[in-house]
Amino acid sequence: MQSFEGRRTVVAGAGVSGAAVARALHARGAHVTVVDADGTLDGFDVVDLDSPPDGTELVVTSPGWRPDAPLLVAARARGIEVYGEVELAWRLRGENAAPWLAVTGTNGKTTTVKMLASILTAAGHRTVAAGNVGLPLLDAVLADPPYDVLAVELSSFQLHWSSSVQPVAAAILNLAPDHLDWHGSLGAYATAKSLIWAGTTSIGNADDEVSRTLLSRAKGRRVAFTLRTPRPGELGVVEDLLVDRAFPDVPGEATELACLADLTVTGGHNVANALAAAALARAYGVPADAVRTGLRTFTADPHRNELVATVDGVTWVDDSKATNPHAAAASLASYDRIVWIAGGLLKGAAVDDLVRDAAPHLAAAVLLGEDRELLREALVRHAPDVPVVEVTRLDTEAMSEVVAAARRLAQPGDTVLLAPAAASMDCFSDYKQRGDLFAALARG
Repeated sequence: MQSFEGRRTVVAGAGVSGAAVARALHARGAHVTVVDADGTLDGFDVVDLDSPPDGTELVVTSPGWRPDAPLLVAARARGIEVYGEVELAWRLRGENAAPWLAVTGTNGKTTTVKMLASILTAAGHRTVAAGNVGLPLLDAVLADPPYDVLAVELSSFQLHWSSSVQPVAAAILNLAPDHLDWHGSLGAYATAKSLIWAGTTSIGNADDEVSRTLLSRAKGRRVAFTLRTPRPGELGVVEDLLVDRAFPDVPGEATELACLADLTVTGGHNVANALAAAALARAYGVPADAVRTGLRTFTADPHRNELVATVDGVTWVDDSKATNPHAAAASLASYDRIVWIAGGLLKGAAVDDLVRDAAPHLAAAVLLGEDRELLREALVRHAPDVPVVEVTRLDTEAMSEVVAAARRLAQPGDTVLLAPAAASMDCFSDYKQRGDLFAALARG
């Protein structure tokens, strides 16, 4: 374990990640300066600096800080080592530390890592989902008593600031343009994601072109998952069964892991998530019966393709977490006839392909948010006969008008789907508030 006794260290950010870092370093004798423009942190003086103080030996940054932040640029220019909370957690692991099973991707990370934790628990392991999922990895790594194994969700931001992390097995679920304002390009974003494949087993989505290409270049053992019949070395679907031909119980044969009916979430994207979680667990030696039990007992977080109400024959589904077109596409593909609620901050994302592919499923659309015009134009091009209602107000009351319009448009048998394909901060505090308001109004 690396020593930090007496080291002069700057912690960039006073949020959840920064707080965990500051406390861990202080407990190990480091001299800690916390830098944040607005935040506060109990027990620490928080300052606003554009350059590390003289004598600084290390900067540990929170994942939200962009690489071009003046503090980080100045640190690198002076030869000061810069890394993130995930890298620090890895370096603080002691002998016999819990191995990491890690997940990244543009969409589905939290669902998959919690499926994985449920499977590991069913196998009798003391485990927890940590990392980008909410619990700082430092808290998980330093827990007493220690965990047996960790289910780790890693974002591209966290991976960018990591250099020596080596999970036992790691999966990339999918890759689509996202966070390009932070990374600068799709190539840089993909490079950051692929840093997760530094361990023994690399797992990727054979049905996703970008992750499939990256997997072909990965080090170590390569394992794919797919929604089709799997080939040797893959996990996949045969009729209504999830089967394993990568880690079979009997060499040369397929091992049945679960039935589609065992899944507690719907949609092909969630079948893919379940296969990824199963692949990670099987790479760790988890038996097939624990995979089935873990998937059966898994409960999804709110706002992820969540059924919130059925009223007068109309199903209302909250997928407010679908904050980019790739996530919205997966949700839209899960239902036959949809009144689609969409819009918000698109962050430069293109929506033509999304709307074209969704058009056969659309009964109507209700648009809101600052970038709704881009969605309306795409609907005119690709679904000109679909009725469209636009809500112009940009505050939380917009959702009342949205739900009222959707209720007028929906017919028995329809699904009213909140899958915005956009961020929420133009009207709401976050995607959770957006989803909570939608659910409450739908039930009302």
